[in-house]
Amino acid sequence: MHTIQFNTPEVSWDAHERQIRNDLAALYRLLAHFRMTDLIDTHISARLPGETPAFLINRYGVLFHEMRASDLVRIDHAGNVTDRRAAASPQHFRVNAAGFTIHSAIHTARPDLHFVVHTHTAAGIAVSAQRDGLLPISQHALKFYGRLAYHDYEGIALDLGERERLVADLGMRKAMILRNHGLLAAGESAAEAFHEIYMLERACQAQVQAMAGGACLVVPHADVCERTAQQFEMDSSSGIVDTAWSAALRLIDDSRPDYRV
Repeated sequence: MHTIQFNTPEVSWDAHERQIRNDLAALYRLLAHFRMTDLIDTHISARLPGETPAFLINRYGVLFHEMRASDLVRIDHAGNVTDRRAAASPQHFRVNAAGFTIHSAIHTARPDLHFVVHTHTAAGIAVSAQRDGLLPISQHALKFYGRLAYHDYEGIALDLGERERLVADLGMRKAMILRNHGLLAAGESAAEAFHEIYMLERACQAQVQAMAGGACLVVPHADVCERTAQQFEMDSSSGIVDTAWSAALRLIDDSRPDYRV
């Protein structure tokens, strides 16, 4: 467990930033709950309001299940740590370079996406390595029918030049499969980002298990696939995503509500 408490009276956050930090820390905890982690790798980030572009990302080395609001580090779009607490203890405010490359690309190009999630799950990596990508064989997958982007693997994301190609591949979509790498999902809110990555992960899990069975797969007619995708979009506008988020929060509030610290 952590022994360092960074949120001292000398370093406080306004109500808006506090809520963003709480939501982002909750996202980390929920991904841990649903086993969408890869030790200290992969990241979730959140845009911060203000005239100077900035966003929050995890302090490198903190595991998802122990993430707290105070473990989130403010950085700018050039990758510089701008967190005031770093002046006193810079060694505690390292961020992952590959995480910066991927997340800064999305936040810079898509101001409508306030939360960005990147995962390396076994099912997500498996589908990312399959030539045909995500197949329209489950209701979860049909949420992304015609609405899923793909980005070819270029190596560990350390080259800042990759950002332009990544955002070009994403376009105006909210979910993407990073070939031979993993999954990426984003949303206007923490609730939407969680719903996107949860559904995409479940779709990948279903596909891997269906293909492992060796039987011929049933693919719905294209008209049904598109209608289902549109139905999911109607669900989003009716508040189901927010209801699911509130329900999911109870999974961590009941056991370890310290993510707000």
